[in-house]
Amino acid sequence: MRKLEFPDPFKHDHPPVRELSDIDPGPSCRGERFADWVYENLGSWRFILVQSILVAVWVVLNATAYVRAWDPYPFIFMNLIFSLQSAYTASLILMSQNRQDRLKAHNDYLMNLRAEEESRAALDNFAAQNKALEEIYREVMALKSKMEKAD
Repeated sequence: MRKLEFPDPFKHDHPPVRELSDIDPGPSCRGERFADWVYENLGSWRFILVQSILVAVWVVLNATAYVRAWDPYPFIFMNLIFSLQSAYTASLILMSQNRQDRLKAHNDYLMNLRAEEESRAALDNFAAQNKALEEIYREVMALKSKMEKAD
């Protein structure tokens, strides 16, 4: 029987998987830092509470005309401010999210490379095992036919 050959065992010498926050160097310019700040703060309960209080004060002051009513009912100026806030907030959040998505995509790419490398090693090992089983089967069949002839 000829010597069976198998590939060298796969070496898991790649660096360990790291948390994305450990890899992220953070925003690189003022605009990215501001976009991240908006992303982190405008979705908080603190922001909602402060904004709700400001809106309530705005409505009370304008509805009662306690101070000169600068924005009488139906509060068109307040609606304009909310529209502007929504437009800019959405853009800033998207900028922050795009940066984070690029980081995640790069990290996913690195993980996929590692997984493909390990899959290739496993498939090579399976192919070598198939060849070895084929050789063993031929040897067993040859021995079986010799035994049948001897009988």
